[in-house]
Formats: sequence, structure tokens, C-alpha cells
Amino acid sequence: MNRRDHVLNALALGAGLGYLAQPGWDAGTARAVVELAVPVVLGALFPDVDTAFGTHRKTLHNLPVLGLFLAYPLYFGNLRYVWIGVATHYVLDLLGTKRGLALLYPYEREFSLPVGVGVDSRLAGVVTLAVTAVELAAAAVVFADAPELAALAGL
Repeated sequence: MNRRDHVLNALALGAGLGYLAQPGWDAGTARAVVELAVPVVLGALFPDVDTAFGTHRKTLHNLPVLGLFLAYPLYFGNLRYVWIGVATHYVLDLLGTKRGLALLYPYEREFSLPVGVGVDSRLAGVVTLAVTAVELAAAAVVFADAPELAALAGL
């Protein structure tokens, strides 16, 4: 996926998660949307920093990096939602491209799915919106059926 698709996904996901965390149409909902959307967007953009150094889709597109973002708030107490953006970046890159990701980097093998569209495909936007809809549906189930799991994830 390209930067536009990652940002579109992260903004929609952050807004949806904010609404799920604080349902309603009031100042509390607006605050929750901003509180979630900003770090999710930052996390969604972070993996592509590896275009400036290292090897793209390897150096920062892997499970150890995701693990760091999951653990970071436990130690420092901030950046609670950045991991969501990083994780959704990986999902979009797996589903929205034909190339894989080196998920176990520094092990070089790239893992891919048998589906995917080209980055420049007209279907990239459709895939982005479909992935976002599935992510929000899964989050809605978690909020409704397992609120303790949502709380554990920091939502």
C-alpha cells in the first residue's frame, strides 16, 4: 500500500475505535477519536521510515518491531495506541501488495499471502476500505463481548 492508503486506514480505524471507546456524539467522543487517531496514524506511518535506511519491508516491517511498540507503553507509560497503527500497516502491506514482509527479520525470508493487489492497482483503495471495515468489525466484537480484552489492549 502507499502512504495515502495507510493514512486513510489509520484515520478511519482511529475514529472508529474512538467512537467504540466512547460512544455518542459529544465532547468525550471527539476527545477519544483524537486520542486514538493521532497515535494510530503515527504508528501506521512508522514502518515506512525504513525507506530512508535499511531495507524496505524488512528493517521495520517485522514482528520484533511490533513487539517493541506493544511493550513500550508498559515501561514508559505513553504511546499506548501506536502499536495499532504499526499492526494495521503490516496487514495492509500483506493484503494490499503482492510482495511479502520479512516478519521474522533479521531472518531474510519474506512471508506473503496468496492474495494481494499491486500497489498502483485501482483496487488498492477498495482493499484498504475492506481491511478497515474488517478491523472495525473485529474491534466492535471485542468491545461488546470481551471488554476486559479491550482494556488489556489499552482501549
